[in-house]
Amino acid sequence: MAIKKIEIMDTTLRDGEQTSSVSFSASEKLTIAKLLLEELKVDRIEIASARVSEGELQAVKEVTSWAKDNDYLNTVEVLTFVDKGVSIQWMIEAGAKVQNLLTKGSLNHLTHQLKKTPSQHFEEISKVTSLAKEKGIETNIYLEDWSNGMRNSKDYVFEFLEFLSTQPIKRIMLPDTLGVITPKESYDFVKEIKDKYPNLHFDFHAHNDYDLGVANVMEALKAGADGLHLTINGMGERAGNAPLSSTIAVINDFMPEIEVGVNEKALYTVSKLVETFSGVMIPANKPVIGANVFTQTAGIHADGDNKKNLYFSDLLPERFGRTRKYALGKSSGKANIQKNLQELGLQLNDDDLRKVTQRIIKLGDKKQVVTKEDLPYIISDVLDYTYEEKVKINSYVLTHSKGLKPSTTVSITINNETFEENAQGDGQFDAFMNAIRNVFKKKKMVLPDLIDYAVRIPPGSHSDALCETIITWRNPEKEFKTRGLNSDQAVSAIKATEKMLNIIIN
Repeated sequence: MAIKKIEIMDTTLRDGEQTSSVSFSASEKLTIAKLLLEELKVDRIEIASARVSEGELQAVKEVTSWAKDNDYLNTVEVLTFVDKGVSIQWMIEAGAKVQNLLTKGSLNHLTHQLKKTPSQHFEEISKVTSLAKEKGIETNIYLEDWSNGMRNSKDYVFEFLEFLSTQPIKRIMLPDTLGVITPKESYDFVKEIKDKYPNLHFDFHAHNDYDLGVANVMEALKAGADGLHLTINGMGERAGNAPLSSTIAVINDFMPEIEVGVNEKALYTVSKLVETFSGVMIPANKPVIGANVFTQTAGIHADGDNKKNLYFSDLLPERFGRTRKYALGKSSGKANIQKNLQELGLQLNDDDLRKVTQRIIKLGDKKQVVTKEDLPYIISDVLDYTYEEKVKINSYVLTHSKGLKPSTTVSITINNETFEENAQGDGQFDAFMNAIRNVFKKKKMVLPDLIDYAVRIPPGSHSDALCETIITWRNPEKEFKTRGLNSDQAVSAIKATEKMLNIIIN
């Protein structure tokens, strides 16, 4: 079987930045660009549109300066326009060497937006590509609205392609600008073009308005596409672009005739960083990178995993730097709980396991979240289990007055030794943590780092509803979460902290 190497162009920093309310700073763009090229190892990146703003110019200058020093400059691309060379001058100032020239791929756009004839448009494009070549800038061509062009004005598209075949360009880029074509059309349109122009390089650029982005990509590849445009987390205008993570997994698992150079192991890490920078949260059920996609919830699945991995597929979490988890809730069976107990180093006999399983199901019916770290407490509560509570927060006073720093006085017992400590902080919980930290310093112990603090109430609840605080901690050995539940937010956070203290002491 002949293997075809496909170019992957990531456009998170240009098309992905068109996601509503997203704007990356110059330093964020540089960080993401480095990760895309050095860690994920995509072939090319599209980082900006020319002439957008002074801030965009400075961001591109920083990326191109780094890229030049590290031999990546020819992989860094900028969207440009047919504007009599204004975009070319912008690129020269920015230090960029590859332009992706936006042109009209449908007669409808050309006629009603530009109000020009094909010959007029082609002549202007020729002048821009000639100027780019003169200035040492490589040109790729976007055929905007190409998919509708193939549907409604195919003669124009092929007239355009015939013209482009005579121009000094490297790639022709075929975008489904409005995300409207079907997988069959993706195959038919790309194949018709590749059959006529087998020696030209064509990139396929899918949008996800009908949730067909990945399917359309697969069909375009089968039809002979030479490159793909993708984004981290499927970011992009409207419903976004075809997502990099899913596309790479699909190619690697179902298209042995296609080779890509992307490093799967880095997908999750880069996706989480882009989530942080963009403020656009990854849905929990997002394939490959979502929080829940490698979590088994049904007990029968966990049981099957214990019996020759009956519920495993090629989509293994370890490929993406992740691990399989087993959820605890109303669907949990004994196998789910056993998996979590094994991770904690705990064992129960069958009768005790049955009792604990029933309690977890009951908590799940009340929509309470049960974590692995909760298991020792559930066991203790249900079975009067000998999980010794070595740390107990006896009492505390939280004060917050206008003009004064919040303070806390806390009484805490550790292994039957009681301490009382006072501290100030930037908030009531911060003051509480400072007081606890002072106590543990006396014990010559270091608390884990608090890396995430999430608070929520059930949707539609009123101000007197229960408040759930989930805190994520990290120490040198592991990262773990604890949960507290109370009608007072500060108290729920303190309960979560008390759990953490018992986990690190035991």
